Amino acid sequence: MHEKWSHRADLAESAINDRHASRLWGLPRTNLAVVSWPPVMKEKLFAHWHYWWQAHYLDCLVDAATRHPTKARRRRVVNTMRGMIVRNGGQLVNNRYYDDKAWLALAMARANGLEKVTAPRRQLESLEINIIGGIDSLTGVLPWRADANFYNVPSNGPAAIMMARTGRLDQAIEIVDWILDNLIDDDGLVMDGIRMQMHGPEVVSAIHPYNQGTVLGACLEIALELRQRAGLGPGEAIEGVLDAERADDAMRFITRIRSLVQAIATHLATPQGVIDWDTGDGDGGLFKGILARYLADVAVRLPGDSPANRATKKIAARLVTASATSVWNHRLEVDGLPIFATDWTDDARLPHNYGLGPSTLGEAVSVVRIAERDLSVQLSGWMLLEAAVTVIPKDAA
Repeated sequence: MHEKWSHRADLAESAINDRHASRLWGLPRTNLAVVSWPPVMKEKLFAHWHYWWQAHYLDCLVDAATRHPTKARRRRVVNTMRGMIVRNGGQLVNNRYYDDKAWLALAMARANGLEKVTAPRRQLESLEINIIGGIDSLTGVLPWRADANFYNVPSNGPAAIMMARTGRLDQAIEIVDWILDNLIDDDGLVMDGIRMQMHGPEVVSAIHPYNQGTVLGACLEIALELRQRAGLGPGEAIEGVLDAERADDAMRFITRIRSLVQAIATHLATPQGVIDWDTGDGDGGLFKGILARYLADVAVRLPGDSPANRATKKIAARLVTASATSVWNHRLEVDGLPIFATDWTDDARLPHNYGLGPSTLGEAVSVVRIAERDLSVQLSGWMLLEAAVTVIPKDAA
């Protein structure tokens, strides 16, 4: 079973790299992902910069290199980081959006953990410092972008994960507590953010799958770090621990993980466990894949030291595997490689101009309306399959 899913993830990787991977402006030792397939000329030239899509492309490349390390995979990871630096004018901090920068900081830090790969240290450090420096002194959290009055989960969720992973635990806790205190709706799901208006704070109540994922990821990183500081091993129960205060704090975040996984299963998935939320094309194409990444993290890394935790791990794993099975069964194939659907419960659609360039404005418009054409949608499918590999034991038949 594990090998079957690993092979499927290989095919997803090949599909993305065959159709989307390209040198930046023909420059040697660079790599980026063209944002649509089939592309038009301005997309081939990277005329419009999709910073955070490339961050998730890098994250998926790291997934593949972690799962099965090869020299070619490591080289592509390095070339992609180099391509991003060149396309962004030499400095990765040249971006007003804190969510974009947080995603890239996470992906680069993971790349730096690969054997024989070193992420550009100064670029990564500058990203992390820039993100920390963006925290608003009044709210204690990040705005969506520089000088904005919108404080949202898309920026603060991944930033909190980054903070917890880089030893900034107190800051991570402060941000996650702000989210939990202000942005949980009656169904137990995470809302989008708070906009500061002249008449006072205004909650933006939209529900997006990736916000559920990043809050899961942040709570998990915080809980695991608190457990470690309390002297608990990965599978040790909390009873009898020396540092009871830290252990209690860890349990607070674990309890939130349990309730959020249950809310996702109840409100964002079919009865069969397939994540089912209309995210369409464009940026939304990435949303469900990000949720799957962090559900898999919960399924694998949440301590299985209680019946409630084991039940949560099982639900999270089921959401990932059921979704991956559905996406795989609904795929299209071109030249033996998959095209994934934007709707994980329905058949994938083939972009209208496969093999042809649009000859009229009408044809061009019709191509844009096919969500499966977007890199974001295909990355979500790949991310989901990589997540499925991680939750299925290697000895599974």
